[in-house]
Amino acid sequence: MARLLLLAAILSCAAAASASAAAGSSAPAAACELSFPDRDRLYNYSLASPIPKFPHGVLSEDGFYKVAANDTVLWFQLCGVMIFNHDPPRCVDCSNCGGPSHCGMECSALVIDDVGGYPVCKTIGRATSTYVNVIDEKKPHSGVTVKMISDGGKSNCSLSVSIVCDPSRVQGPNLLEKSGTCDYATSLRHPSGCAKIIYVHGHGWGWFGILLIISLCLFGGYLLAGTVYRYFMLGVHGIDAIPNLEFWASLPHRTQGLVMSLVQKFRGPSEGYRSSYTSVGF
Repeated sequence: MARLLLLAAILSCAAAASASAAAGSSAPAAACELSFPDRDRLYNYSLASPIPKFPHGVLSEDGFYKVAANDTVLWFQLCGVMIFNHDPPRCVDCSNCGGPSHCGMECSALVIDDVGGYPVCKTIGRATSTYVNVIDEKKPHSGVTVKMISDGGKSNCSLSVSIVCDPSRVQGPNLLEKSGTCDYATSLRHPSGCAKIIYVHGHGWGWFGILLIISLCLFGGYLLAGTVYRYFMLGVHGIDAIPNLEFWASLPHRTQGLVMSLVQKFRGPSEGYRSSYTSVGF
């Protein structure tokens, strides 16, 4: 029975240690949120959170961003679907993003290409397929890249928007780049692209704390199992049921004696010891 109790204590300690180790790791981030650890710092990005002068974060207050290059026009919204109160996209085939009456209002990114003189729509991003990562892992404070994927149809198109940290202004998007069949990229500058930095050095349990928890739990399990065994198997009652009670009771006195001996060793003989000798004149 004592062995079973000791085993249960060990298992509970292992679970507590695992929970302490997992406390430092973050759960999967929500859309447009990112926590990036770098040495003793944690860079937290929350693009849709309100900040001074921008109550909707990086989201466009017009309901969409718009950028054009050559014969291509692209609309997009970050961290949500687009909203058009005026000047909606007018193009052929908008079935994947709201249909003719609500074109552009059921996706996060829509591109229009001039094909044979006709504006043809193509969905290239959805809010449900949005991923966030830092622009440069060596410089995590520089900003993040939001990548949206169409996630449907014959080919998965995408839009990557680099949000460069600029605490003082908003600029762009101005340039539009295309790679492959339907992968687009653009960038803008925004205060929401600046991370909140948390210094984590010296915090948390760490491996030393985990080992300390395991040691304390093993010690507690030993005392519990020994006490139960002596109480039920040996019939020892009261405080005497604690195993090795004499040793634990004498431990403070032994510790005090050890400390005093170490102090005397480093300080040398006491004044009283030296004064026990009297000087003799010759």
